[in-house]
Amino acid sequence: MNLSRRAFIVSTALAPVACGVPLGYERGTPVAQPNPTPSVRPPQVGQEWTYLKRNVFDGKNLGLITERVVNVGSTIVIQRSNDFGEQLPDEIQGPWGIVQTDPQWPHLVSFNPPIPLWPQQLTATWNKQFNTKYNSGGYSGSGNNWQEYMSAHGWEQISVPAGTFLTLRYQSLINYESTDDNKVNCIRRETVWFAPSIGRWVARESSGSYMIQGQLGTPNLEDSLQWQLTSYK
Repeated sequence: MNLSRRAFIVSTALAPVACGVPLGYERGTPVAQPNPTPSVRPPQVGQEWTYLKRNVFDGKNLGLITERVVNVGSTIVIQRSNDFGEQLPDEIQGPWGIVQTDPQWPHLVSFNPPIPLWPQQLTATWNKQFNTKYNSGGYSGSGNNWQEYMSAHGWEQISVPAGTFLTLRYQSLINYESTDDNKVNCIRRETVWFAPSIGRWVARESSGSYMIQGQLGTPNLEDSLQWQLTSYK
């Protein structure tokens, strides 16, 4: 990865993410740093979370997604299905909180090396940049570059259909090389409300943009999506 590309993600990440403003759909109530700091619930087979997925652009509900822990060992496997009972790609972590295979994107993404799913320290000032490679759609190979700047922005009480939770809100700004050579300046932005008490996020927002080679002007927008927890076990 060349220096100019590395400098781009650093300068871009620090500007919009450091201000700590959510994407604009969810709102929580700021609270003080808990003392002691909550521990993250460890994984157990049978733990389950169900989310309502929504398209923010048109407000359309995109259905329910249920995620269930089916294996805990050297890797943690989270099996996923939609409200029709159809199986979706699994999420694979190992160890807990470090994602190897992430199904939350338009195509299944596998990281080498794996990267954290949530802040490694549950404090309001934690931040870090991760550099890795990814493969998409289950294909193997040398991979494409993925740079992610993750930063925490404080503890909040937030209410979703499943209840009210104490969460650490964090944001990620991702700059990645597309598998489509015509796409450049590919950016994803996420705001996540992570609840240590359930070992999972209770709300999440995601949006993205990209440019076409030689394009001038405004970037092309990708889906803007929102997830809310409706139930858990």
